[in-house]
Amino acid sequence: MNPLRILVADDHEIVRRGLVSLLKSHAGWEVCAEAQDGRQAVEKAKELRPDVVILDIGMPNLNGLEAARQIHRKPRSRTRKRLTLSSRASTPTRRTAQEARPAPAP
Repeated sequence: MNPLRILVADDHEIVRRGLVSLLKSHAGWEVCAEAQDGRQAVEKAKELRPDVVILDIGMPNLNGLEAARQIHRKPRSRTRKRLTLSSRASTPTRRTAQEARPAPAP
């Protein structure tokens, strides 16, 4: 069985490293890339086509919500799952994150 390929994007290195460490400890999961901002996340998702993208909402250069929209708009994107993270998510931010989710798989 192929490993679940995960892209982790967070501008805080300590948070990103912690997530990566936790994910790597799970058998069958592979962190295929890390990104420090939303633009990097979009580029790496386009190049590597991960199964799952974990995005911080509040990143520089392109926030996680817009990065999610762009990742799921890309042709041939196989990324069907996304987890958005924020330590300061308000109710409107949570609503916006839900609206940025991908369409159901055909």
